[in-house]
Amino acid sequence: MARQSGSSSQRPGIRQVAERAGVAVGTVSAYLNHPDRVSVARARRIAEAIDELGFVPSIAGRQLRLGVSTLIGYLSPDVSNPHFSEIAEEVERRAERLGMTVFFAHSHGDHDRENAYLEAFEQRQVRGLLVASFAPIEDRLSAMRDRGTPSVLVGRRARRAEQPSVSIDDVSGGRQAARHLIENGCRSLAFVGGPLPVQQVADRLAGAREAAPALEVIEVEERSIAAGRAVGAELARRSAGERPDGVFAANDVLALGILQSLVAGGVSVPRDIALVGYDDNEFADASLIPLTSVRARHEGFGAAAVDLLFEAIEHGSANDPQRVYEPELVVRESSRRA
Repeated sequence: MARQSGSSSQRPGIRQVAERAGVAVGTVSAYLNHPDRVSVARARRIAEAIDELGFVPSIAGRQLRLGVSTLIGYLSPDVSNPHFSEIAEEVERRAERLGMTVFFAHSHGDHDRENAYLEAFEQRQVRGLLVASFAPIEDRLSAMRDRGTPSVLVGRRARRAEQPSVSIDDVSGGRQAARHLIENGCRSLAFVGGPLPVQQVADRLAGAREAAPALEVIEVEERSIAAGRAVGAELARRSAGERPDGVFAANDVLALGILQSLVAGGVSVPRDIALVGYDDNEFADASLIPLTSVRARHEGFGAAAVDLLFEAIEHGSANDPQRVYEPELVVRESSRRA
C-alpha cells in the first residue's frame, strides 16, 4: 500500500498506527519503547503500518513517558578548526552506539553565545553535556551539575576535582615543540598564540618556555589563518638578523597562515625559519611544505569524553574524572633543517 501523502493537515498518530496494524494502542507503545516485548508477527504489522502512514514517533513524548532523555549536548568553540570537528565526529559515533543523539552547538568563542546555548540545553533537559570552551566555565558547569545536568570539560583539564574532563598535556606538547626546534639548530625562538589567558595557550607557552626561557612571544587576538598570515608577513619584513629562526605556533591554523606569508615573502622554510604547529589537523600533512605539528588528538579521545559523561550520568560521579593524554610530536619538512 502506498505511503500517505505528506500534504495531510494532521500527522498520523499512534492511534492510527494501531488501527492500521490491527493491534491495541498499548502494543504500538510497547513496540516503540520495548520492541523485545512484542511478538514477531505483531512487530512486523506495526512496522508496515508505520511505513505506510509515514508515522514519526515523538521523541519529546517518549521522554515524558519514560522520564529519560536520549539527548546529550556538545558545545564547541570553533567549528572552522578541523581539530574540533574531528572530535565531534568521534563523539557522535560513540553516542550513537549508546543509543543517544548528540545536539551540536558552536559558540564561536563568544561568551554570551556560549551561555545562551548552555541555557537552551538545560531547558531541553539533555542527559548531559560535553563542553569545549576557551573561557572560565567551571562555576557555570558546577551550578548545572547541582541542578541535575552532569558535564565533561573537553580539551582542557578541569581545575576542580569534581568536574570530569578529558584533555591533552599541553605543557608537555609545548616543551616537545621548543626542544625539537632547538635540537634542529634553532637559536632564536618565537611563540605565536593568543589570547594568552586562554588555558590551552598559556600551557603551551609555559612548556615552550621550559625549553627556551628567552623565546619571543607574539600575541594574536585569534588563532586563525588570517592572524597567522599577518604574523608571517611581519616576520618576512624583518631583516635576517632580527627575526627568529624557529617559530612555534599555538595551533596548525595559525602555523599554516604564517607559512603562507613567509613563503610569499621570500623566506625559506625551514632553512631560514623552522616552523612547528599544534593539533596535527588534516591539513598539516597536506600543506605545500608539510607541517611539523604536535598531535593533540588520540584515537578514542572523543569516545573517552562520552564514556566519562555516561559514568557521571549513571553513577553521579566518575572514576578517574580527569583523564589527561600525552601529545606526540610529528616531524615533517617544515622543521627539518638538517
